Amino acid sequence: MNPLSYLRRFASKRRDSTRRPEIEAFEAVVAELKPGDVAIDCGANVGKFTELMARSGATVYAFEPNEVAFARLLETVGAFPNVHCRQAAVTAEPGAVKLYLHKYSGDDPLHFSTGSSLVQAKRNVLKDKFTMVEGVPFAEFIKGLGEQRIRLLKMDIEGAEVEVLNKLLDEGLHERIDQAFVEVHDRQIKSLAQPTRQLRERLKALNAHQFRLDWR
Repeated sequence: MNPLSYLRRFASKRRDSTRRPEIEAFEAVVAELKPGDVAIDCGANVGKFTELMARSGATVYAFEPNEVAFARLLETVGAFPNVHCRQAAVTAEPGAVKLYLHKYSGDDPLHFSTGSSLVQAKRNVLKDKFTMVEGVPFAEFIKGLGEQRIRLLKMDIEGAEVEVLNKLLDEGLHERIDQAFVEVHDRQIKSLAQPTRQLRERLKALNAHQFRLDWR
């Protein structure tokens, strides 16, 4: 295994073992979920957090575009009748999109599936290695749920979150979401620094305090 790949794996495990306030806040919201509620996991990966949602009995929709991670996701939560998994990326617009693979995906496709991104400028992806995946317009998906409120949204989509969330705000759909935990990637993608700041300002102006942009 590439030595840098090994160190990246170690750092990732160390980070995941650290209890952070936003993780505890997420778990507190999960604890309040009940059958009949709706929760969505965008960027579900192998289902670590999807499973927490699923055990509540809430209806859970999980999106994961990476085929290796999606296979493990099905192993993790496929037995839950209240979970609906879809191998797709959530996007702002419809159509197939390129999913760029992590630069160490050849060493461990499953572990480094977390770094897959729709954004070619993300610093840890291979610029010339990608797969084509289905893109599901997230705003349209929310509309398709009818009048149901979204009790919990978790979003970790490796750089695509700014565009997707701005589309939600354009449509006024943020008002249907009670709690949202979002990981932003402006540190890994320099071109997202200003758009992310603007998104934070926009959410503040809309009093959309239910959106937390510091997930993990």
